[in-house]
Amino acid sequence: MASLQFCSECNNLLYPKADQQRRVMVYACRICAYDEIGENACVYRNDLLTVTKEQVGVTTDLGTDPTLAHSNQTCPNCGTEDAVFYQDQSKRKETRMILFYVCVNCNHAFTDPTLPTDSRPET
Repeated sequence: MASLQFCSECNNLLYPKADQQRRVMVYACRICAYDEIGENACVYRNDLLTVTKEQVGVTTDLGTDPTLAHSNQTCPNCGTEDAVFYQDQSKRKETRMILFYVCVNCNHAFTDPTLPTDSRPET
């Protein structure tokens, strides 16, 4: 990855730019006419992390949140039949419409028990 480079004449930041006449990438100053040929061809690198399963977000005090809808799902931890539910808000391409439940009694996070076990996210 290229590091920040600065103009040797006016000390401003140099930006990558294509020089069409010389057919090379240069780092050019936007303030003065200074430019230098870039040694490193990598200007930007985007590392994508592959996540295989969805995970429940922060679930503290969700049971007392009055804006969340309630459901009569039975908690697998304590057996209470009152839980709030919400949907995953991640912007991943493979995100499915999975509902996450949080027990209002013990604050235990769980998913719909009717989902197959291999497609359940980690809670």
